[in-house]
Amino acid sequence: MMEGSSNYPQIQIDNLKSESTKVIAERVVSEERSFTKEQLELIEKRLVKARTQLMLDKPFLGNLVLRLPLKAAGSWCKTSATDAKSFYYNPEFIERLDTHQIKFVLIHEALHCALTHFARRGNRKKHTWDLACDFAINPLLIKEGFHPPLDVPIFRQYEGMIAEEIYPMIDDNLDQEPMDQHLYDDQNNEDSKDSDGGMREDNLTQQDKNQSGESKNNQSTSSLAQRPQSLNPDEIEKLATQWQKNLASSAQLAQEAGKLDGEFAKLIDFFLQPRVSWQSLLSTFMSRLARDDFSYSRPSRRPGNAILPTLRSHQIDIAVAIDTSGSISQQEIDEFVSEINAIKSTIRSSITLIACDDKIFPSSPWRYESWEEINFPASLGGGKGTNFRPVFELLNSLDNPCDVLIYFTDAKGLFPEKIPNYPVLWLVKGKESVPWGDRIQLN
Repeated sequence: MMEGSSNYPQIQIDNLKSESTKVIAERVVSEERSFTKEQLELIEKRLVKARTQLMLDKPFLGNLVLRLPLKAAGSWCKTSATDAKSFYYNPEFIERLDTHQIKFVLIHEALHCALTHFARRGNRKKHTWDLACDFAINPLLIKEGFHPPLDVPIFRQYEGMIAEEIYPMIDDNLDQEPMDQHLYDDQNNEDSKDSDGGMREDNLTQQDKNQSGESKNNQSTSSLAQRPQSLNPDEIEKLATQWQKNLASSAQLAQEAGKLDGEFAKLIDFFLQPRVSWQSLLSTFMSRLARDDFSYSRPSRRPGNAILPTLRSHQIDIAVAIDTSGSISQQEIDEFVSEINAIKSTIRSSITLIACDDKIFPSSPWRYESWEEINFPASLGGGKGTNFRPVFELLNSLDNPCDVLIYFTDAKGLFPEKIPNYPVLWLVKGKESVPWGDRIQLN
């Protein structure tokens, strides 16, 4: 095959939102085909070439791709697959792609591993989780200029979201298959047959028979990788730790080369942050603000010759702003308000609560004293764009400035140009960074 040519239809990205991927497997292999040893070597060389170019042009991604050994697979693999240990590929599938498309496939599998998708599913339904993982990766790669090889929907509405955020937004009845096979937990749950890169359990049975017959007719087939076993819990834990290290070392390599920016820089910051609950971090931050200190202005009345200070406790004024632009669900708002209530009960504080999307909610702010429970309005409307400036303008207009502002948001909005003279704590849902202040990751 000549470089740059492809038997695949050229993708019209803007028309991919509703197209199904049930046809992927059918288009890849219309009938079983045998490969000689020399043909398999040529196909592997194309993969190595694409991987080498990634190392030179995109060292962060190239280094991640290098962590997955290349393994030509039998007919059980319709396109590509990973078990978080290796990169499996159907030779005929790779043969049909150009170098740009091969890079997309290599990176796609490497990111499944680097983002530890294999360790994050929990009790979620496998088929829906697999789709969520694909929908999190593909728009990112498109935005970074990579070319997908298949007519898979890109679903741009999920751009900038992680799999956990996308999962609840996917209709359980969506007639859609992942673009690849996620082998790391295929047999862990009874619903594993629901998601296999366009394959069903009855397909696998028949194809195992085909593969057995094929191996008798073609000696090269014996060198093709068999379907790997699913990971056990110990393997998942060890691999998750190892891929975290791989992500960090790949990022360092790219930074040293001066080639780490854009969406991948945000991605690294997000996934390398310590996994401590936001509730714990918020509580620690608030405890530091509590004005409990020793003072000699009123010495302790304890008997004795020494003059001892007394412990003075002062009330702190907390401003809490909630982004109501639509990116934060009502359930998340309720959880956040509940946490603020719990913290408020442990320290003496008053709360000024503000709701804002691109402007302040008409009936806010609401004021709650230290002894009052926060009762947030059931409906806030909102759903418009995000502008943080009205909140800061409101606080600056108050007679008594707040001691701290806690802003609950996805951080996608207009920030004030001037940094306020009080601390700001951003509780951020998503991967966006903030220009100043302290940041706590919500999800």
